[in-house]
Amino acid sequence: MPPTPFRFAVQALDYGNREALIDLAQTAEKLGYDEVFTADHVGMADPIIPLTIAAESTTRLRLGPLVLNNELHHPVLLARTIATADRLTGGRMILGIGTGYLQSEHDATGIELRAPSQRVSRFEESLIIVRSLLTEGSASYSGSYHRVEVDDLGIRPVQDAVPILIGGHGRRVVSVAGRYADIFQFTGLTHGPGGVPAPGGFAIDSVEQRNRWLIEAACDRLPHIERSALIQGTAVGDGAATEMQAAVDRTGLDRTVIEQTPFLLMGSVEQIVDKVERLREDLGISHFVVRDAEGFAPVVDRLA
Repeated sequence: MPPTPFRFAVQALDYGNREALIDLAQTAEKLGYDEVFTADHVGMADPIIPLTIAAESTTRLRLGPLVLNNELHHPVLLARTIATADRLTGGRMILGIGTGYLQSEHDATGIELRAPSQRVSRFEESLIIVRSLLTEGSASYSGSYHRVEVDDLGIRPVQDAVPILIGGHGRRVVSVAGRYADIFQFTGLTHGPGGVPAPGGFAIDSVEQRNRWLIEAACDRLPHIERSALIQGTAVGDGAATEMQAAVDRTGLDRTVIEQTPFLLMGSVEQIVDKVERLREDLGISHFVVRDAEGFAPVVDRLA
């Protein structure tokens, strides 16, 4: 079988300004990126509404949140929002979703942040409901966290099946992704007190372990799951060596970890191309999400 084609995406972290968002979306499309993503954090703009603006200003970009905090969303209302957005964007939505993790966001909203095991269980229930609503337009479900009876959602997406991207690190989340995801995203992030993220999963052996978990859980679904990496830092060409040393200093990780990890792509175009080709061969990762569209463009131009 030929290798899975590379795909590249941009995650915007400041998308509350209409003109800046349009400029980013049009630039990303021109440079050959496939998708533009937002985020879902209290204190930032809404993750879905700006995507309709990005869609109107482009012709082919796919769009989605990366990733929604499932704890902040009810699955029926979420399915309605995603179906509406998919219709308004002409069938270009991707639903990125995860379990949530940041205590401060839940303190701010007064919404309980459940224990990790409960969050994962509720997450799986939500996925079952949302998938049914987006594909069938109806859902009947009774579980520990949700009881829904929806005969007709009232709006259908353009796509027969809106792709679901699941990002996470823990074994249960990876296993859930194996059962339900169209795209699984390795993040490399672990969470300390209050859920504050840290690069505890950056080491390549940690990523390899998650890949084994995904393969085990996916079984015959594996060929239908695209594997992705959320890149936490990029530097291409001049200045890459300085940025790599800064990453070593900032994270406290060994330089070998920094050089091997999928989550930092730093070096010459040739070095990064070689690295992502090895990641695809060894781990099946063919989808890369970066935050510097123009800086990373030479790599996209070479591989997309």
